[in-house]
Amino acid sequence: MEYVYGAMLLHSAGQDVNEENIEKVMKSSGVKVDSTRVKALVSALEGVDIDEAMSTAAIAPTAAPAATEEAKEEKKKEKPKEEEKTEEDAASGLASLFE
Repeated sequence: MEYVYGAMLLHSAGQDVNEENIEKVMKSSGVKVDSTRVKALVSALEGVDIDEAMSTAAIAPTAAPAATEEAKEEKKKEKPKEEEKTEEDAASGLASLFE
């Protein structure tokens, strides 16, 4: 993921997103550079409009929290209530310890 962030940083700074620049960003941030991952990222980004990709990606996460909240509400509603134990039930359970 840090490689993608490095590419986004380079792009937003107006720099070329190439292997050399990504390696520089990774090294300067203290990440051990994996040249295979760098090459894969650069080749994956060839022909991609990064501005468009970032604007469409920014839309997707905004919908996720609402869906998560709805799921939490449903789980709260679906939880079965535990049966209440009476004092008599508790006492009989304790009595079995001494049998």
